[in-house]
Amino acid sequence: MSFTPRWVSDAIFYQIFPDRFANGDHTNDPANVEPWGAPPSPRNFFGGDLRGIVEKLSYLVDLGITALYLNPVFTSGSNHKYNTSDYLAIDPSFGSNSLFKEFLDTCHAHAIRVVIDGVFNHTGTDHRAFKDLREHGASSQYAGWYNVYSYPVSASGKPNYECWWAYGAESGRAEIFVRGNTLLD
Repeated sequence: MSFTPRWVSDAIFYQIFPDRFANGDHTNDPANVEPWGAPPSPRNFFGGDLRGIVEKLSYLVDLGITALYLNPVFTSGSNHKYNTSDYLAIDPSFGSNSLFKEFLDTCHAHAIRVVIDGVFNHTGTDHRAFKDLREHGASSQYAGWYNVYSYPVSASGKPNYECWWAYGAESGRAEIFVRGNTLLD
């Protein structure tokens, strides 16, 4: 049995890293936004957002795309957004939940499907469940969500929990892997 939707086999995808695509609303730019065209780095921001994508949809339609693949768009402190702190909110630097709905409606009006890189198998250190784990240790209601090697949870030196490439909480980029539970509880 295939879990691949039928429409995918004929889709023409275009992947967008929202911060680096188009800045349509300068009022939501991060404080440390770089000028457009500056050299990218792992930690800098360019201010790309959902409004910028909406404004460029006619360009994408002219390219013949039928599907967009968006890198993560949920609340996070990084430019890549893989270390999510809130899966129920669009990152303010990209817009709002209502703008995301407008974005989806506009895409669908142009027969463009949208796939979101929803990384629900891990969180950032600012996620409420990981904060609770750090505060309450093994007695946290979320202790079963994470692979913690010892308590108290610590990111000093090498983190004592499973995370991406050992980036701990002090790095500001931590992605902490979650075991089998949904992050949307």
